[in-house]
Amino acid sequence: MATPNSYKLSCSIPGHEMDVRGLSAAFFPDGAFVSVSRDRTGRVWVPNSSPDRGFTEMHCMTGHQNFVSCVCIIAPSDTYPRGLIATGGNDHNICVFTLDQPQPLFTLKGHKNTVCTLSSGKFGTLLSGSWDTTAKVWLNEKCMMTLQGHTAAVWAVVILPEQGLMLSGSADKTIKLWKAGHCEKTFTGHEDCVRGLAVVSDLEFFSCSNDTSIRRWLVTGECVQVYYSHTNYIYSLAVFPNGQDFVSTGEDRTLRIWKQGECQQTIRLPAQSVWCCCILPNGDIAVGASDGLIRVFTEVEDRMASPQDLQAFEDELSKTTIDPKTGDLGDIKMEDLPGRDHLDEPGNREGQTRLIKEGQKVEAYQWSVADSRWMKIGDVVGGSNQQTSKKVNYEGKEYDFVFTIDINEGGPSMKLPYNVTDDPWLTAHNFLQKNELSPMFLDQVANFIIENTKGHTLGAAPPSAADPFTGTGRYIPGSGTPTGAPVGAADPFTGGGAYSSAASRQTSTNIYFPKTDGVTFEQANATQIMDIVFPVLDILRLAVRHPQVNESLCGGDADDGVALCNHLLSLMKPQARPANQMLALRTLCNCFSGWRGRALLLAQREAVLSHAADLCSVCNKNIHIALATLVLNYAGSLHGQPDLEAKAQCLSVASAALESVQDKEAVFRLLVALGTTVASDQTAQDLAKSLGVTSQIAKYTSVTDPAKVGECCQLVLKELQ
Repeated sequence: MATPNSYKLSCSIPGHEMDVRGLSAAFFPDGAFVSVSRDRTGRVWVPNSSPDRGFTEMHCMTGHQNFVSCVCIIAPSDTYPRGLIATGGNDHNICVFTLDQPQPLFTLKGHKNTVCTLSSGKFGTLLSGSWDTTAKVWLNEKCMMTLQGHTAAVWAVVILPEQGLMLSGSADKTIKLWKAGHCEKTFTGHEDCVRGLAVVSDLEFFSCSNDTSIRRWLVTGECVQVYYSHTNYIYSLAVFPNGQDFVSTGEDRTLRIWKQGECQQTIRLPAQSVWCCCILPNGDIAVGASDGLIRVFTEVEDRMASPQDLQAFEDELSKTTIDPKTGDLGDIKMEDLPGRDHLDEPGNREGQTRLIKEGQKVEAYQWSVADSRWMKIGDVVGGSNQQTSKKVNYEGKEYDFVFTIDINEGGPSMKLPYNVTDDPWLTAHNFLQKNELSPMFLDQVANFIIENTKGHTLGAAPPSAADPFTGTGRYIPGSGTPTGAPVGAADPFTGGGAYSSAASRQTSTNIYFPKTDGVTFEQANATQIMDIVFPVLDILRLAVRHPQVNESLCGGDADDGVALCNHLLSLMKPQARPANQMLALRTLCNCFSGWRGRALLLAQREAVLSHAADLCSVCNKNIHIALATLVLNYAGSLHGQPDLEAKAQCLSVASAALESVQDKEAVFRLLVALGTTVASDQTAQDLAKSLGVTSQIAKYTSVTDPAKVGECCQLVLKELQ
């Protein structure tokens, strides 16, 4: 039997169709809470009296045009005696609801990117944080002030009990204390994005971070304690009423319960991302995860699930698969693992993990102090049998080797990180691209890697592979001049040239992204051009590819370029003719063929992508392909640039488009855009993961017709690991 201090499953609540991203206990009805999800809805749950001790959906709220990422409750007032519910979404808006109707009472607009955190205070004050790097203070349906000072996305905000004090946590690794709209203090200490904040008292608060730590702070600036136990990003915190104990959730699939400064209990869930948590009025804990379920845990025996349901939960957990690359389990050498008899020895701490070899499988177990037993938490997949040397840390990641490369005599040396499972040719290519070095060094660098890793590679570069974007053969060192593509295979973007599927390649070399050259629409149908209402638009689409025309229209006169852009945007309004919407999008895509056009569109990026996003819901295959190509061209132009706000908008539009696009070619181009945006950019990868891109695109991994969709999707997911 569980001890009084051990939390057990009370119930699992289905209802949402996608990731549950936010939870908040409600003032009314008693015992109720609110959830929000990537399925674009918010739901109010109330306890029921059924034997399963579950919850019933009382109210469903809609109003966001894209997924909902956060929720908070605005306290009851004379006007709204049952309080209000505020939700923030990827559509940049905040919707405020009553319990009386599914549509918003009102919508707050002003943020320029995803609203990812909300907090309410006295007198109906609302504080919001956004990817646009700002926090905003709202009152009576108006933005009263904008808090500016962070240099990256604001992931967390809270209003402190002392009137006028507010906190914001950011991807710039800092926390800021605000009073009357001015930054009073900046807290430093976290080594990665600050993801969550929770109030302890007037004088203290908690923070959690991607650096796997939780910190306790005084508002005067001192960090008084640091807590370690999580093994991956920590997404959320909630504090018990005693102000001392708290719970946390994260990317390591766990809910962790902290009491008296120690992690007292670790509860693993059969879902990779445990996004959010809240503490209910009765002391139970609700958590939301990437599998779309809400689970409630309790330490009160009468509210615990039946023995059959507890066993079913444990069985579900035992059947999950664990990727060792998450870092939770360390390096795995199957030949060194003990057998099942190793589980006869008790563990020495709560949440301790132990791996055993069962036949040809590796199984993971976790020690439960409360139950005094090892509980299976899944099967480990993808472990390596290779003996590897001690890892070397470089830029926050572990590698088998970090070489010092001297390309130019007398010039600065450069670091080249490498793992023995990497393709040496691709690593060399990425190294040269990152350091803006000539491709002529590709042979030299790749051979250096092979020579100095004693042959521990996946194999030499494949003997032949075609560039999927140009249709010509990919250059392979030592093979001479690249040859033309074999007849009969089509280039994924243009329909010409050649393309080989993964089955015919010897390595998993990424031939899809990052893609930095613009994709254009070159074919023309003269008969169709003469028959449409605005033939000039299609002629313009073709002409703008010419360097002189591109320079003249897009940059000869700054005002002319902006006027051209504005005219094209006017043709893209949702009520415009589909033919003109498509041609306007294609013209914008073709503008990227020249440097003047690219500069113009980068300068007008916010307006262009905002107008393009409005066409996501249009049911037209050709418009979707053109829209996806536009996002891809922006992603390519931004690759290697530090403009986080621009990349966030690319991710946001791509994510929104994937919610409605069905055509596989459009999906493929959006996947390449995602891959290009996150490639070699840890901050963009974190943004994408927090956006839920991983679970959003996972369904495309099994697509085989065309094969490029599944292959590209797998490569994007690999980048996001």
